[in-house]
Amino acid sequence: MERRSVIKNIGGLFLTPALSPLLKGKKPVLRVAHLTDVHLKNELDAPAKFAKCLHHVQQQSPKVDFILNGGDIVFDMNKENLSNINSQWKLLEDIIKAESSIPAHYCLGNHDVWWSENNKGQAVYGKQYTLDKLSLAKPYYSVEKNGWKFIILDSVHLDVDNTWYIGKLGDEQFAWLENELKNTNPSTPILVLSHIPILTATLMIKEKVGNRWEMLGGDMHTDTAKIINLFYQHPNVKVCLSGHVHLRDKVEYNNVTYICNGAVSGAWWKGNNKQTAPGYGLLDLYADGSFDEKYVNY
Repeated sequence: MERRSVIKNIGGLFLTPALSPLLKGKKPVLRVAHLTDVHLKNELDAPAKFAKCLHHVQQQSPKVDFILNGGDIVFDMNKENLSNINSQWKLLEDIIKAESSIPAHYCLGNHDVWWSENNKGQAVYGKQYTLDKLSLAKPYYSVEKNGWKFIILDSVHLDVDNTWYIGKLGDEQFAWLENELKNTNPSTPILVLSHIPILTATLMIKEKVGNRWEMLGGDMHTDTAKIINLFYQHPNVKVCLSGHVHLRDKVEYNNVTYICNGAVSGAWWKGNNKQTAPGYGLLDLYADGSFDEKYVNY
């Protein structure tokens, strides 16, 4: 065999498995944009940059069917007074109304929870304020569209000292998730959305490491093993999206793809966070449970 033919055949071996569904002629049943960690406030030109991001999403072709907002919707509610919180949400409402025509489903982030110890007696303390703003009965729920199921989780809970947060589901939500997966047709592909990553490699990216890495319970789910064991029983769980760390990575484990996308706000509206530029995830979902995805800088 001539050298040129050998090279041609070797190239074919590499190229054939890499063909995407689009190149094979398949058409997606849904196109979804994953926007996370917007951290909206009326500073650092954040409103104009967020509007630019929304315009960029709406200019995609094929068009985006809906947005999955991964949490940290406003800049910070944790220790703020109610006046500042109201202002941040009013800004969000005004921008969405003026700049976006795409429907959205929301996940709560740690910055979307009002945990000031001085406000515990108020009716909107905790997650209730944000649930009311988003017209949600609970912070976790599911929706079905075009043959796919989308499970939105609440990964933010009070830590053991009741003053800060930890990543987990808790017993009640985990039981709900078990039931949700059990009662979903095994042929229905599932996408899971959480704010805090269920599984990520981004926590390894630290400038100074001694003889071990330290991972805080607020950086990744503390019940990762339990969730992964549950997913293993349900092969129709295809992809899990998250944000929170403002870094982009993709980890595949037990045939589930865990994608942590970078933040719309980048480094909290101050440029790139390490090597991850401000952006959003774009996913094409297919009827057979396969998908294409990429991270888009706007």
